[in-house]
Amino acid sequence: MKPSLLEWILRVAVAGEFLGHGMFGLLGKEAWNGWVSQILGTSIETSAQIVTYVGALDVLIAILVLFYPIRLALLWAAAWGFWTALLRPIVGEPVWDFVERWANWGAPLALTLLQGWPKNWRGWLTIRG
Repeated sequence: MKPSLLEWILRVAVAGEFLGHGMFGLLGKEAWNGWVSQILGTSIETSAQIVTYVGALDVLIAILVLFYPIRLALLWAAAWGFWTALLRPIVGEPVWDFVERWANWGAPLALTLLQGWPKNWRGWLTIRG
């Protein structure tokens, strides 16, 4: 089945968000290193490595969502988008930083629901149907 215009819009939106965040992670965004260190109790150096790995995963998710949006990648994107938005007030940022990022998890969740909730575990590895 050919993707609808709505699906393409959501795919591009989610891919853009994850590509942008992934590149920030690969570039070692300083604030994120501090947040990871604060949450996990790791050194800044270890946190920087974690942020780099997560950045690479975000880029992979962006590519998957754009070209082969399996439901498992979309569910991950929704869960990760929710967690990273919620992380802001946990580390001391205003709650509005969480609210502002609702689209970060809402768009991948909407795309998951648009494709249809799978009937079994194998359905999480497919695009739709």
